[in-house]
Amino acid sequence: MAKSPKAVALGNALRRSRMGEGVTLREFAVRIGRDPAMLSRWETGDRIPKPEQAAQILSTLGVAGTQYEEVMSLVHSAGEAYWVATSAAERRQQFSAYLEYEETASTIYAVAPLTVPALLRTTDYAAAAGDDITAHNADRRAVITGPRPVGMVALIGQAVLHQQFGGPTVTAGQLRRLLELTQLPNVALRVVPFGAAWNPLLDGAFHLIESEKLPTAVFIETRRSMLLLHRPDDVQSYRLAVNDTERQSLDPRESARLIWQILQRVEQPSLN
Repeated sequence: MAKSPKAVALGNALRRSRMGEGVTLREFAVRIGRDPAMLSRWETGDRIPKPEQAAQILSTLGVAGTQYEEVMSLVHSAGEAYWVATSAAERRQQFSAYLEYEETASTIYAVAPLTVPALLRTTDYAAAAGDDITAHNADRRAVITGPRPVGMVALIGQAVLHQQFGGPTVTAGQLRRLLELTQLPNVALRVVPFGAAWNPLLDGAFHLIESEKLPTAVFIETRRSMLLLHRPDDVQSYRLAVNDTERQSLDPRESARLIWQILQRVEQPSLN
């Protein structure tokens, strides 16, 4: 059975706790009397430790209080098929898993009907859209522009290009950024135009992320929660949704032309 994203998040939490104490995996395995190979599998999410095993690890590392409770909550639910994050603690855990997916992705499929996907946003647009602007979040964009960029297919609704977050200057900057990104060989930006037939884009935004290290997963975010799906039948349903949306979208060259036309109207209102 493929490891679950929640098991991966649990493993990451255990590994970070150990590394925070500056102890190697082998040294720590000896300290707690465990097989280093099994400890490694727990930290990668390939295996899920029993509650008493996780409790021993955390107690030995001096993890207590809220952090202890959050990690133990992952232990008790790591094998669940669905991961719905509703509390602040769960959202933090899930966002950490999401970042792991971004960093290890082979291809990211972003379906966005109303706003620019996070990895394609300018800092000004992100701030106007209410993002948490931190150095770490800004660095996330390096996954598609860095030295080893991941592939990204962005399927956006035409309405995205008309949103006036932050006013015309911010909008123009964002549109120029999208045009720059269309020149990257690893980014396919496609617009679903007004008047297209019904397509899954109209159901709402989601990300489908493929990774060579992690199970393919679908992330669906709302204002107060995030749903993470990884069962093969669920993933396949969203793969089909991506395919259906692509069939209703403009090709990358036509999409770039439309973005440029809208940019001209934003920068020269007299053209409207």
